[in-house]
Amino acid sequence: MIDDEKATMTSPSTSPTSANGDEPAIPAVSLTGVTKQFASKQGQVQALADIDLSVGPGEFVSLIGPSGCGKSTLMRLVADLETPSAGTVEVFGKTAARARKDQDYGIAFQQSGLLAWRTVADNIAVPLELHKVSRRRRQERVAELVALVGLEEFTGHYPDQLSGGMQQRVAIARALAEQPRLLLMDEPFGALDEMTRERLQTELSRLVRTTGAAVVFVTHSIPEAVFLSERVVVMSPRPGRITRIVPTGLGPDIVRDEVLRESERFYELVTEVREALHSRPASGAGS
Repeated sequence: MIDDEKATMTSPSTSPTSANGDEPAIPAVSLTGVTKQFASKQGQVQALADIDLSVGPGEFVSLIGPSGCGKSTLMRLVADLETPSAGTVEVFGKTAARARKDQDYGIAFQQSGLLAWRTVADNIAVPLELHKVSRRRRQERVAELVALVGLEEFTGHYPDQLSGGMQQRVAIARALAEQPRLLLMDEPFGALDEMTRERLQTELSRLVRTTGAAVVFVTHSIPEAVFLSERVVVMSPRPGRITRIVPTGLGPDIVRDEVLRESERFYELVTEVREALHSRPASGAGS
């Protein structure tokens, strides 16, 4: 089970301790007073307001909320694809721009974004090529990754020869190529059928357990958020604010499988998150 300190962490002022317990560990992600506005023909549109959030090293945190609440915008701010209008964004104690240059994180989106003219192996190798990793090391790393995602028999296949679920596994392997300490995932399973989606959720939990990476995960699915996460961050309609953080008590060592999906605790947590989304006081599950 997750330790008590992290299970009750609901504000950025509460930080996970380092491995030796002497001092707080540097958060994987730290957002302080983050606001984001976009210009439009009608004037300024506020997407996010006063976001404070800290994600610990190795922690899996999901963002959930209604469409247009700024979940993806928040992800893009962490990834240095957007800049905040106010507030600060740090990744492992660095600016988002510095973390991007240092390859501290990998990104996976809803669309796999694979290059149609490249094989599975060559798609996974793209980040390694861009950073001029030697051919021998690229081949070794790609072999490690295809084994990790269970695609050893498909290294020579092209994206149009793969199912949607297999394409997403390739995209996740590519995101892991540089061994990032953080994964940013924006609805990576949103376009998949339910059976494939559940299978990949289990696969992702295994990969995260194996790599020890922290994850910030955007989803519209309450069961998905509960199944994968140590904490579920509930956001309000635009402008997006954090209205509640629900600790699941499901640490990284908990096996994510059908037994968990069918457990009473799982249903209680799904209900708690659903009621938080609808701004109703939760009943049953503890906060």
